[in-house]
Parts: sequence; structure tokens; C-alpha cells
Amino acid sequence: MLQLVDVEVGYGRTDVIHGVSLVVPPDGVAAVMGHNGAGKTTLLRAAVGLLPVRSGRVLLDGEDVTGTAPHQRVRRGLAYVPQGQQSFGQMTTMENLQLVADGRSRGAALVDEALDLFPALRGLLGRRAGLLSGGQRQQLAIARALVTEPRLLILDEPTEGIQPSVVAEIEQTILDLTRRGGLSVLLVEQHVGFALGAAGRYYVLAAGRVTADGSGGTAAVGDVRSAMAI
Repeated sequence: MLQLVDVEVGYGRTDVIHGVSLVVPPDGVAAVMGHNGAGKTTLLRAAVGLLPVRSGRVLLDGEDVTGTAPHQRVRRGLAYVPQGQQSFGQMTTMENLQLVADGRSRGAALVDEALDLFPALRGLLGRRAGLLSGGQRQQLAIARALVTEPRLLILDEPTEGIQPSVVAEIEQTILDLTRRGGLSVLLVEQHVGFALGAAGRYYVLAAGRVTADGSGGTAAVGDVRSAMAI
């Protein structure tokens, strides 16, 4: 579904990503792990089109989208949930969802389906998003992305800074989504056990380079921890 081929990315004169290649299979999950500063978010922003690729290629469903704008990648089925539980704080929970549902033929049904995945949001539809807890905002951010009916969902640290009870709910929802089929996920995650439990393929990033990769599954936890020197 997504393929990065020898991608180089940077800021100004500084190179941050050095020749990274990875694959997210159709209906599959790939996890990118690494310590803070490894270049994970930079890599995702390049995949989405928010940062230009200095060299290499970005392929989305087999099509070269290296030079295309983010909104063009969205039209091809990409959705991105950045780090930090982002929402439109002055808008209500429902208005945040309606914003992306408007103009879609199945808009109302898509909102309802997203709320089925995160039922805690149903009681918060009239509350301003800025007054939600961090976990609630993260659920809203993922739900809003799902209303766009993506074929590829990119998640940057979806469980960071969230209370453990909500972390478990988000993790289970991501696992349920991937088991349904029809959705591929590129996941950046610090929780190694969860990431490998969800992913069929993993990549460890350090200083902007892939230092280890392999098949996912809990059996790989030891290898990943060793690669990350935890």
C-alpha cells in the first residue's frame, strides 16, 4: 500500500533521514520504532507530503506520489493522525467530526461508525474539543481520520501521554481495525509490545537510518529491544 524507496529528507542544510526504505503491505501494519530524535516523525511527514523528499521515491498503492501535495495523497486514500492529540479546540466533538464528513455521500453513517469504535465520545459530542482529556482528544483525532474512509492510516505515537485505561482502548481499536481488512496502517509507537503485536513488519530507526527490520509478532520483542539497546 505504501512504499518508501531510499528516501532522503532534511531541514535546511541538515539531512535527517538517510536512505530509508520500508513497505506497508495491503491490509497490513508496519511499525516504526526508535528513540526520540531518531527521525520517526520526519519520516512520516515525508510520507504524507508535508516535507519534500530530497531523493528517493514515495509510492502509494503502486503510484509514484513523491512530488504530489498532501491533499492529493489524501484523495488517494491516505489519512494522517499526527502526534499530540490534535483537534480544533474551539469546536465541539461533533463539529470536529462533521467538518470532515460534510460533502461525503455517507457522511452521517461514517460519523456513526467512527463513534461506534470510540463510544466514549458519544457522551461528549456537545463538548468543545479543547476541554476533552488527552485520551479523549486522541480518540477524536483517530475517529476524525477514519471518517475520511482511508485505505492507509498513518499514526504518530497514538498512545503517547495518555492514561493507561484509554491506551488499552486505543490499542484494541487499532487491532480491530486492521483485522477487518481494507485498511493498512503505518504506526510509530514507543510501546514495543503493542507495536509488534499489531504489526506484520517492523523497522527500527536510529539517527535517521534503519538499523533493524523484520517480521512482527511478540517473538520479535527481544530483537527490537536489543536493536534499541533498551
